Amino acid sequence: MTKVQTLSQADRARLEAAIGYEFIERERLDWALTHASARTHKTGNYERLEFLGDRVLGLCIAELLFKTFGTATEGELSVRLNQLVSAETCAEVADEMQLHLYIRTGADVKKLTGKRMLNVRADVVESLIAALYLDGGLEIARQFILRYWERRAVRPDGARRDAKTELQEWAHAKFGVTPVYRVDDRSGPDHDPRFTVTVEVAGTAPETGIERSKRAAEQVAATRILEREGVWQSQSTEK
Repeated sequence: MTKVQTLSQADRARLEAAIGYEFIERERLDWALTHASARTHKTGNYERLEFLGDRVLGLCIAELLFKTFGTATEGELSVRLNQLVSAETCAEVADEMQLHLYIRTGADVKKLTGKRMLNVRADVVESLIAALYLDGGLEIARQFILRYWERRAVRPDGARRDAKTELQEWAHAKFGVTPVYRVDDRSGPDHDPRFTVTVEVAGTAPETGIERSKRAAEQVAATRILEREGVWQSQSTEK
């Protein structure tokens, strides 16, 4: 591994207590907390770990749901899975752990707050899962995931459908129209892009979503209309 700036002893102790695990290869934890914007020619970032952590999280959540909801259909399990591995849920976990206190970012990212930092917080959670997997194996990663996701898996809103699908069916039933999505802007550096998407449903006011991918921004915009119109109960909170 390329050398990265290490956590202080006090910070490491606090964070490992929140994780519930002490790292054998201590640099793995440091690596998992380093954003691409903080990278220099001497350091790396968490992007490769994020790739692996996403897959480990998906496997463990799928296993959890399969065991917890013994009579659920494949469709319901998929809806629950998508909710639990979403950027929003991962960011919730990051906030619960106060991971923002330990993430290393460049000056441009440090200025971002609220929803615009959501993906950074979510990515660090996934990179942390990968670091746990590499350092302690699948069981250690699973223990961490169960610690923060098990209670979320059984929440009443866990079976929400895909927002775009829900909005389309609602728009057809109420207005006889299909939602129209429009990309208004793409901004930000390549490692942390931002897509601004507006969705319009003839007969009601449009809404806009801003996220790291076009699809994610569409989901945010669709969710805002569904919550505004009372189709879904509002869950939006600014971080």
